[in-house]
Amino acid sequence: MNQLIMIILISLLVLVHEAGHYIAARLCNVRVTRFGIGMPIGPSWKLFKLNHTTFYIHAFLFGGYVSFADDEENFIKEEKEKNPNSDNIDEDEILPPDSDELYENKSIAQKLFIVSAGVIMNVVFAIILVMFCALYFHKLPTSNQNIYVDSFSPKVTSNVQQQGIVKGDRIIKINNENVNNLYQLTFFAKNSKMFDDYAQESLIEKNSKELKRLNPNIKDVISKNTVVKLPVLHEENYLEVNEDVLKGLEKYKKDGVKLSENQINLRNEIYNKKTINISKDTSLNDLVYALSDTYKPLDITVLRNNKEVTIKNIKVEKEGLLGILLKIEDVYATTKTPKDIVVKSLDYIYTTTTTMLYSLWQLISGKVSASDMHGVIAVVKVGGDIIASKGMLNGILLTAMISINLAIMNFLPIPALDGGHVMFLIIEKITGKKPSKELSEKITNFFFFLLIILMVSICYNDIFALVTKKF
Repeated sequence: MNQLIMIILISLLVLVHEAGHYIAARLCNVRVTRFGIGMPIGPSWKLFKLNHTTFYIHAFLFGGYVSFADDEENFIKEEKEKNPNSDNIDEDEILPPDSDELYENKSIAQKLFIVSAGVIMNVVFAIILVMFCALYFHKLPTSNQNIYVDSFSPKVTSNVQQQGIVKGDRIIKINNENVNNLYQLTFFAKNSKMFDDYAQESLIEKNSKELKRLNPNIKDVISKNTVVKLPVLHEENYLEVNEDVLKGLEKYKKDGVKLSENQINLRNEIYNKKTINISKDTSLNDLVYALSDTYKPLDITVLRNNKEVTIKNIKVEKEGLLGILLKIEDVYATTKTPKDIVVKSLDYIYTTTTTMLYSLWQLISGKVSASDMHGVIAVVKVGGDIIASKGMLNGILLTAMISINLAIMNFLPIPALDGGHVMFLIIEKITGKKPSKELSEKITNFFFFLLIILMVSICYNDIFALVTKKF
């Protein structure tokens, strides 16, 4: 049911976007002949006709369109070829080339308004949704959470309890970095765990010296059945990350040298041993690397009785779990006055929009992998889960953010999107020359084909993530 709610909400965003184009066109006296919710794939239903506009709904809900009288002659020609008796044929809607109701006969300023109106409506609608939430629920979520230690898991062998963390502690920092939400805590634990298949170069050098000191006669190739004394396992350097990584805006790249399969097997074999009887000829280099993949210690700062207490050298075991059962409290900004509603709603929109724009830049610059891109399938799944776990407030706010995202993506200067049409109009205004219709169609069709490929790949990412239970 929650997934169905998300589908309806996303379809509403498409309706709002296309309504923007429709209203702008009518304000500029451009005749709109068809208004469709969904894409004409599969079953379609004609709803009604208002003035010169016929309204349709299509079974494939994710999409929409507004068609002007400029396209009517081609549409009727194609419709006659498919079905001469189709009730979609109305030759009275074909206007003469000099008609004032044709989009092509409007000024560049009017065309820019019509093309941009969908994006403008998405932004306005997002603001309305956020302000509605602020007014109705009297609060807006922040990106912060309060994280408390509730109890400890007996199944996890992390040393957090032995080092001194107690029930009721509020975790506020890790390795002197502020921790404001569960994602950041999980990130530190997962990426500091014992055995991440990477060895830091400083530790490689240290272990090489110690191994040679303990075994003066050791050779570059250690023969089978040689008994080798092993140095104690040293911890690696503390995990250091920048703010963008902690916010999930940049993909974390592990530091050090990746171990080979042979080195990983050797690492597992020598774990917690003081000596080893070499089972097969092994290179000294492999043994050094195997010794150098251990764990990154965590220093966790907690708030206890209103005082900061730092617990040092916490060791996360192979599972990447701390063994702490948590109590999470979302932090909300209250919106009880008209000023709060306006100011905090606009601040919420500004913060999330700048985050989305920065994320887009990270994707374009290659700092975030294209495999991390997700689309409507993921949105429906995650949105439904959010509604189920956190209620309609967060579901509506997610819809507002999708509306902003839809506006941003549509306004990119890519042919086949609204931003591409804006780009062509600006070029026409600057140069005084209009690109030929044939050239414009070729460019638009080419980029439309690329967008289809992108959509297919994003759908693959979504389905793969669902199957692998990534979210």
